[in-house]
Amino acid sequence: MFLQADQRPSRGSMAVRSSQLGGKSRSTVLVTAASVATAVLITAAVLFGGRWTPSSDGETWVSAGVRVVMNAMSDQGTVPLATVPNPSDRLLGGLLSPDFDGRACLSRYRAVLYRRASRHALSPRLVSALRRYESLHRLCAPGTPAYARALKRLGASPNTSIDGADPSGAPPCSYLVWTPDAGLGNRILSITSGFLYALLTDRVLLLNGSRDDLDDLFCEPFPGSTWILPETDFPVREKLSIDTRESLGSTLGRGEALAAAPWLYLHLVHNYKAHDRGFFCDDVQAELRRVPWLVFQADNYFVPGLFLIPRHERELARMFPRRDAVFHHLGRYLFHPSNTVWGMVTRYHGSFFARADERVGIQVRKFKWAPISDDELYGQILKCVQRENILPGVGAPRANANATAGGRPPKRKAVVVASLYNEYSEKLKDLYHEHGAAGGEAVSVFQPTHLGAQHFGDRQQNQKALAEMVLLSFVDVVVTTSVSTFGYVSQGLAGLRPWVLMRPDHGKAPDTPCRLAPTIEPCFHTPPNYDCRAKARADTGRIVQHIRHCEDFPQGVQLLES
Repeated sequence: MFLQADQRPSRGSMAVRSSQLGGKSRSTVLVTAASVATAVLITAAVLFGGRWTPSSDGETWVSAGVRVVMNAMSDQGTVPLATVPNPSDRLLGGLLSPDFDGRACLSRYRAVLYRRASRHALSPRLVSALRRYESLHRLCAPGTPAYARALKRLGASPNTSIDGADPSGAPPCSYLVWTPDAGLGNRILSITSGFLYALLTDRVLLLNGSRDDLDDLFCEPFPGSTWILPETDFPVREKLSIDTRESLGSTLGRGEALAAAPWLYLHLVHNYKAHDRGFFCDDVQAELRRVPWLVFQADNYFVPGLFLIPRHERELARMFPRRDAVFHHLGRYLFHPSNTVWGMVTRYHGSFFARADERVGIQVRKFKWAPISDDELYGQILKCVQRENILPGVGAPRANANATAGGRPPKRKAVVVASLYNEYSEKLKDLYHEHGAAGGEAVSVFQPTHLGAQHFGDRQQNQKALAEMVLLSFVDVVVTTSVSTFGYVSQGLAGLRPWVLMRPDHGKAPDTPCRLAPTIEPCFHTPPNYDCRAKARADTGRIVQHIRHCEDFPQGVQLLES
């Protein structure tokens, strides 16, 4: 039994999930054999009225209709099985490996019992890619003979002959090393982007262990191995920046061949230049395949950029027939809170969500470049949640607050606010405490932490932030702040299209306080905007059909199921 009785979600929490699923298990939803492909297309055309676009909710696999079936077809013309994971399946339909000790990482197999069931289908191509990657990582991870040979080649001078061939005759391992930048949300998104690139290019992803602010934050995601790069092993010591001589941009700028380099630095931070953006070009990718060590730094979710590279287009379509669920699947695969963080999450859940009929999350962030007063922002939040029926309006307190007009117990809504400041949660709490909720609903408002300021590299603050991200991924409805990577992570793990608080207009809340996002995918804030063939500037949001400009940040782009 992998879940102890004292750690089970409450009956009220589980009741929400039961009602969402209509009492039925969500399992296989598409067919497998090529012989029935035509029937599927005809049936789907009838069911979806001939429309080749998602349904209005845009959240379910089947809502994409015929086009999903066509996108998922392989070279042989077969239609692979696609499933929505059963909500009781602790392996999430095969997304997670069973080869872990559940006690070493309690969250890995238990989060499914707290989180709303995923509505996003999982392709067998992605599952098999993950199992292959796990085998590769186990072969090449730190502490293995293959890793020792790779380090020996990396540290040798260019003219030195290295006798370090693999006795089995296997090709040498190639690596992608992540280096930290910016806050926790940015880091989670950049790690996810790097992992997808590693999947596509048969590289092993390692996290630079030169700083300890990620310690006791996440569990190891790959069985039988580590993804932490030992600090003392790696010979690259200098601080990496846009001007690093060994960077991709600098090397291309000098006109030098990439394949001769023992390692290269990929500068994918928001201030990258034209030559750095060549990373998203097919000809550059062809050369990078021969570089054994790539070190990258990013403060972006650059996954949409990988969909621009022709050599990866077919494999990405197979792994993600629904392009709008990339982070949802990879985030749930990679990021399992450590036992320390999971303890915070379950305590928060027990205090805030355990007895609720509906769970609402509100994530609030203020940016210096988009100033707005606390009162103005609170008014925007209140207008959003009441206009969109996320929270009820207020009404006169009932004489008997323990029952509705029909004698039934009132519906209990639990609202968790995630913010550095507590002004907004306190005002919401006071509002419903003093005036009551219209219709007799019971609204309770909580805020786990209010740290006042973000401190980069603070381990305890990162643990609390991750706990709140995970807690928000348990909600039924989520409201997020535009451009916030914290919000992107929460909505992606939840698999929810968020209601996004729109950016202020000259310090004032906009007339439309929030909008339902068209996708659960994060925004790539600084896309390359580069045409690789013409070697000139171009609008990334107009190159391929399924990449469009972001609702919350028009300069950026994101993946849509278009």
